[in-house]
Order: sequence, then structure tokens, then C-alpha cells
Amino acid sequence: MSNPLLSSFQTKYELPPFSRISVADYTEAIEKALGEAKEEINQIINNEEAPSFHNTIEALDYSGEKLQRNSSILFNLNSAETTDELQKIAQDISPKLSAFNSEVKQNEQLFDRVKAVYQQRESLDLTKEQEKLLDETYLDFVRRGVELEGEKKARFKEISIELSKISLTFSENLLAETNGYELVIEDENDLSGLPNDVKDRAKDLANKKGKPNAWVFSLQAPSYIPFMEYADNRSLRERLYKAYMTKCFKGDDRDNQELILKTIRLKAELASLLGYQTFAHYILEQRMAESPEKVIEFLNDLLEKSLPKAKEEVEEIRNFIKSQGDDIELQRWDWAYYSEKLRKEKYELDDELVKPFFKLENVIDGVFTTAEKLFGITFKLSEELEVYHEDVKAYEVQGDTGEVIAVFLADFFPRDGKRGGAWMTSYRNQYVQNGKRVIPQVSIVCNFTPSSANHPSLLKFDEVSTLFHEFGHALHGMLADTTYQSLSGTSVYWDFVELPSQIMENWCYEKECLDLFAKHYKTGELIPEDLVNRIKKSATYHEAYATVRQLSFGLLDMAWHSLSTEEANEITDVGAFEDKAFAPTELFSKVEGTNMSAQFGHIFAGGYAAGYYSYKWAEVLDADAFSLFQQNGVFDKETATSFKENILSKGGTEHPMELYKRFRGQEPTPEALLKRAGLI
Repeated sequence: MSNPLLSSFQTKYELPPFSRISVADYTEAIEKALGEAKEEINQIINNEEAPSFHNTIEALDYSGEKLQRNSSILFNLNSAETTDELQKIAQDISPKLSAFNSEVKQNEQLFDRVKAVYQQRESLDLTKEQEKLLDETYLDFVRRGVELEGEKKARFKEISIELSKISLTFSENLLAETNGYELVIEDENDLSGLPNDVKDRAKDLANKKGKPNAWVFSLQAPSYIPFMEYADNRSLRERLYKAYMTKCFKGDDRDNQELILKTIRLKAELASLLGYQTFAHYILEQRMAESPEKVIEFLNDLLEKSLPKAKEEVEEIRNFIKSQGDDIELQRWDWAYYSEKLRKEKYELDDELVKPFFKLENVIDGVFTTAEKLFGITFKLSEELEVYHEDVKAYEVQGDTGEVIAVFLADFFPRDGKRGGAWMTSYRNQYVQNGKRVIPQVSIVCNFTPSSANHPSLLKFDEVSTLFHEFGHALHGMLADTTYQSLSGTSVYWDFVELPSQIMENWCYEKECLDLFAKHYKTGELIPEDLVNRIKKSATYHEAYATVRQLSFGLLDMAWHSLSTEEANEITDVGAFEDKAFAPTELFSKVEGTNMSAQFGHIFAGGYAAGYYSYKWAEVLDADAFSLFQQNGVFDKETATSFKENILSKGGTEHPMELYKRFRGQEPTPEALLKRAGLI
């Protein structure tokens, strides 16, 4: 068979021909695409015409299309459906891509052309999108070290390549640690407290593992979380918690501590080469927050408002434990268990009461119907579109006139080849070429509770919220309407990218929305209003605790990335550094041997370095933005159209604050968030 990655895809909507791609195809295809991309760059450099927006800036944005396409497939599947062989190829390809990117952005001849256009910008009569592309292109060259000289330029390239390798290794270690652990239970009495569907899934997993006389629990979220919430056996909760929180922190060949130290030193050095005080200063220059000082002030302000109440919530659990007659000292592996019990008592609410109303298929229909009512788009399941695993569902997304505006892939269940968590990604961004809108190929990947032999997939309410969240990201990609790929969809400032996702979560709490899909999977009964009210009331249950936890991760991220070169080189103990960073937010005593940093893939293997604060930052935006929907009606067409036209369709074509003010009519204020969280 010929290599399908070498030519144009003849599939419907030019989706990747997943069924025809073999692992062996990637190396040849990406190396050939690299050669083509280099030739395209040379054509721009050697163009005898004077540099113009069209022959330089625009040509750069359209270059490397096949390289972008093939590498997107490789790295998306390396996250969602990987193998040892695929990981090795990704490790081999990643530094080559980093080297190429550095070569392009450090090419002085190419930069001379970019700079020539940039210096003419006032006289070029560009659109706002073209102005933004020109600014971003010029700054990207500068921030990638094009103006560095000699050894400094070479060192910048070396660091970029090394960081790409470290990031992949960090992820591989974390995936191996997650997949490598099993809690095997052979005594049925040890299952006390666990719901039947949880036990059934543990039995299914045991059968798959060749242990038919046992029940097996893993560190995957659908297995780990309910065990921590419901298992009566405290010693087993402790064992599972410690297994989870010691991932990649055991001093073995999967330990990530040395990778962290290398990462922070290299990032600090990279920032220093470019004249920045720290890596956080370098990153935040292109964020709404603008500086580390502003981020830390933002996080500490929220901490000041939430910590006293969080301490009250912890004390409330301690008192509840005493009221249950349990003579124990509250530990981290007790929190979810007793918190769930108290929630049930206070609100007559628990996951098992709520889950029957949230059958996965119904929730999917609900999120589609919500998008249809808000934005006029519909989703059509297609059996003929290519997918990379039998669990994946493919949909044609149609606009209000019936034209297909996007392809949407949904991958919901955990498996060994998939990393943990939930995320949105794309195989192709939307853009315009030769006057034609090229449709985006968008995917969301989750790890929801799968069906078992006796139970359909019933989602916890927070899983429903997760689905709406990731779907918000997907809408940002699917409704994009920009000319250039690099400004399309989620290609926005990192602390703005969570607005479309987090605002979508608000609809989960609205009866008007829930009535579209939340019906009992057996009886068809719509979710009762009383139950919705209890869900709303419980939404602020232990919200201060959750806020402090989120802030602790943001402060840890800022601590790691606010180090000068000298400070980074002095750090030798990952655990001690983390303990110091966590100290202002600690609500429990330290559990020896546990560590968050060693498994903090968001900041060491994702795009959230000096950016984890953006979740809270975007909560301010989403609460403020949704208050306009609450004022006008949660399905108000005019408000939804404004959100679509000013936020979702615009991508990174303008500064996000300008886009936000055009939708909201004002800059955001934190009052709506603090009120929603019950902190004022």
C-alpha cells in the first residue's frame, strides 16, 4: 500500500484516512512534508519582488500546510490512541519539528522581508485581521530569537529542541504510571459503599485483565473518583490515593523530577536569552494578564476572599465526621468520602440520584440542541466518515442554511492508549483559501464512565459539565470565520481561550436547558424542578475549598515559572519547592511521598506553563458574560448571535479585550464570579 500521508486526502471533507494510515507511514510523510515546507520558505525568501503583505506575510501563513496536517494527526493520536511504537516516532519527530520552526523563525533573510512589511504597516491599508497577522508574525520572529547573534541564537534553538523532547517524555511517564497501577480486590466486603455500576465496571476490568475472581480499580478518573467518594474501606482509599499522588515521584525510571528541574532551568535560560526576567514574563507579554505581578495579585486576591471560608468548610467536615461517630483525624483520602456523605445529607443529593437523568447519549443530544437553539447549527451522525477508533463518533455540522460548516469527532471513553483528562483539539483549523471557506475538523476527547454489561453510561453532574466545557472549546473551533489559520478558532490569548468553554457550563444549571435532554433513562421522566434547585444550591457546596485548590495549582505554576536563571539553577528538591509554593493554600497536613508537580502535565507537558491561572481568569469572564444571558434570557437569540459574531467566530483576529467589550459593552468585573461562588 502507498503512504496515504504523502498526497491529498480523497476522503469526505478531507478527513485523515485513519484506517489506511500505518505507524510506519509517519516518519517518511513528515520528513517529506518538512522538505516541501522548507522549499516553500525558500520561495518566499528568494522572491525577487519587493516584500509585500501578500508575498511574505500571507505566504508564510499558508506555507507548510501538509506538514501541519501530518504532524497534527501524529500528535493527536499520540494523546488519544497511542502505542509504544507511536510514542517512539513522536519522540523522534518532535525535535525535528522544533528545529525547523527555530530555523524558520531565526532566518534573518526571511525576517528582513517580514520586517520590511512591518515597517510599512501604516501605509498598507490592511484589514484588522491582516494587521493582527502582521503584528503576530513580526513578534513571533522576535520572540523566537531572530535578533539574537551567534552562540545565543544557536543556544535558543538547542533549548527549544530539548524542551520538546522533555515534554513528550514527561507525558509518556505519566501515561505509563497511570496505566501501570491496579488495585485488585478479592474480598467482596471491601466493596462496601460502592454503587452497583461502579462494582460492575470493576468486574468488567478484572475480566479484561484476566482476573475473573476479583474486582480491579485503576487510576483512570471513572474508576478512581467514585472509589474515593464511596468506598467505606478507609485503608483502601488511602492506598489508592497514595498510588495516585505518587505518580512519577518514586525515584524509578518513570520519575519526572529531573525532567522538571531541566525544564525550569531551560525555560529560565530561554527567557534570559531574549532579555526577559523570567519565563513567566516572556509568556505573559502576550496574555490579557500582561505580567506575573498582575497574575499573582489576581490569584492572591481570590485566595484572600476564599481561604477563610475554605477553612470553615474543612472544619465542617471534621465536625461531620465526629457526628458520624468516626474517631479519626481527617486526611486527604477522607475528604471526597465524607464530603459526598454530607452533601447528600444537606441537599438530599448525591451522584447516584442525579446520574439516571444524564445518560450519555441524551447529554450529547442536549449539548447539540443547546448549540442549535443558541447558534443555529445542527449535528448529523455519519457512519461514512473516517474515525481512528471504534468508540469515536463522527458528525457533520450544518449551518442554518444546511451547508456543512465543520466536522466534529467525539471520543468519550478511557482506554490504555489515551492520556487522562478531557481536551479539545483539531485536525485542521478553519481558514479561507482562494475565496473558499475550508471547514475545520474538530475533536473532543474525554474519559467518561463507560457502559458496562448491566448499566448504560450514566454521567455524574460534573461529567455533564465537562462535556459542555469541552464542547464550548469545540464551538470556538467549529464556528470560526477567519481568513488565516494561525488566527482561527482557539488561536487566541491563552487566558481568553477558556471563556467559550467555561461559559457553556452555565447552561447545565438552567432548567430551560436541562428540559431539553435530562430525562430518566428508564422512565423518560424529565428531571424534577426540585432536583434542579438542589443541584443549583449544591453548586456552591465546598466551592471555597475547590477555589483554593485551583488557586494552589495556579500559584505552583507561577512559582515554577517565575524563577530567574540563577534561581532555577539553585533548585534541587522538587518536593521542597512545591511544599513552599503550596504553603499559603494548605488545608491539610502533608502526606509524605506525594507530589503534584511530577504529574502536572498541564504545565510541564501542555500549553499551560505560566498559564494555569487562566482557568480562574476565564471564570471572571464567563460569569460576567453569562450574566448578560441571565438578564436577556438564556436562549436569547440576539445575545447568542452577538456572542457568536464577536467571540466565537473571531478567533485571534483582534485583542480579546476589544472583542469582549464589543459583546458585553464593558470590561469584565469579578462580582458575578464571587456571587456565583457564594463568596459574597
